[in-house]
Amino acid sequence: MGDNVEVGVYPLAKAKELAKEQELDLVEISPKAKPPVCKIIDYKKFLYEQKKREKVLKSKATKVTIKEIRFGPQTDEHDYEFKKKHALKFLQDGAKLKAFVFFKGRSIIFKEQGQILLLKLAQELEEYGKVEQLPKLEGKRMIMFIAPKKVGK
Repeated sequence: MGDNVEVGVYPLAKAKELAKEQELDLVEISPKAKPPVCKIIDYKKFLYEQKKREKVLKSKATKVTIKEIRFGPQTDEHDYEFKKKHALKFLQDGAKLKAFVFFKGRSIIFKEQGQILLLKLAQELEEYGKVEQLPKLEGKRMIMFIAPKKVGK
């Protein structure tokens, strides 16, 4: 393939000769094809176009940010409301929320309180985000993930 070249199957030597005549490079496009597909083009230009395509694809990819909110098993009402307000803002900004209760020392005996706290948070933020992972105890942390709801649903 290439400009000023008839599309067809050529032996390697003939393909190299055609490329040399046009002062271009013989570039293998898909090596796994039978027979392999090659193109007669300027290799530097090919690399430039490829980097440009990758850059466009990368810029279109959405970046997911995860914001964390930490509670203690016996977080009082004011602190809870304050942190809930932050959680609400994170979800409205489109970030995922990782809410966790951190148990220090013997406070692990209050794991039910921690679970109740996280479930209460999930229930109060229900209209802004949906729970991706219910509260789960991992070591000294009980973790829950909440993903933002899509706007317009």
